[in-house]
Amino acid sequence: MRVDVLTLFPEMFAGVFGSSILGKAQEKGIVALNAINFREYSGNKHGTVDDTPYGGGGGMVLKPEPIFAAVEAVLEGKHGDAGAKTRSPRVILMCPQGEAFTQKKAEELAAEEHLIFICGHYEGYDERIREHLVTDEISIGDYVLTGGELPAMVVIDSVTRLLPGVLGNEMSAVTDSFSTGMLEYPHYTRPAEFRGWKVPDILLSGHHANVEEWRRKEALRRTLLRRPDLLEKLELSPQDLKWLEQMKAHPPEIKD
Repeated sequence: MRVDVLTLFPEMFAGVFGSSILGKAQEKGIVALNAINFREYSGNKHGTVDDTPYGGGGGMVLKPEPIFAAVEAVLEGKHGDAGAKTRSPRVILMCPQGEAFTQKKAEELAAEEHLIFICGHYEGYDERIREHLVTDEISIGDYVLTGGELPAMVVIDSVTRLLPGVLGNEMSAVTDSFSTGMLEYPHYTRPAEFRGWKVPDILLSGHHANVEEWRRKEALRRTLLRRPDLLEKLELSPQDLKWLEQMKAHPPEIKD
């Protein structure tokens, strides 16, 4: 996969793209990550990429020319080998007006060959960018940030870890919270007892079927306690529903 990020602050991505899972994914050749300063495509000697809005009002608006020119330069291979693609890239606008980012969206984007992210600043984007250039608008939450860089990093990390070969244990991505539609079950590791707190006996039993049942029940319990809204969207088995009824009859306590 290739990922290009159009930003006014490409230096923000250097550490993120070169570290941890993203850095290893690049070393393995699984993903190519590029941060491009779209000010280079301003088309004027002052490098101006924004202007005042027609009709008046506060703030500045990103001009269409540099954004369109930067995307076109990426597609023409001016920032690395564009390569032969079987389909057009997804051009993603990081925007508080976009659809809420979810694990399902991450899985959808992970199936693509090429993603282009547009990170804005100022008051907003010229509407022609939305109408004639982007394919997706994504928001990571109902709050305001200085720009689209941090949200883009979140989405890129979430998508990249789903690519085959990125994680050492392929089951990690499958069992993560939200991948199954529920929150993840509790985890334990050595030592079996720490400061008087013991690992549940069932996890030490070696009985795989019982362990899987315990994990399913604990995932249901944690989701019921912390994110009950998620359960409304799931197709639950009769056994799941029975467990949930038992849990509701004896509400779980919050435990960190």
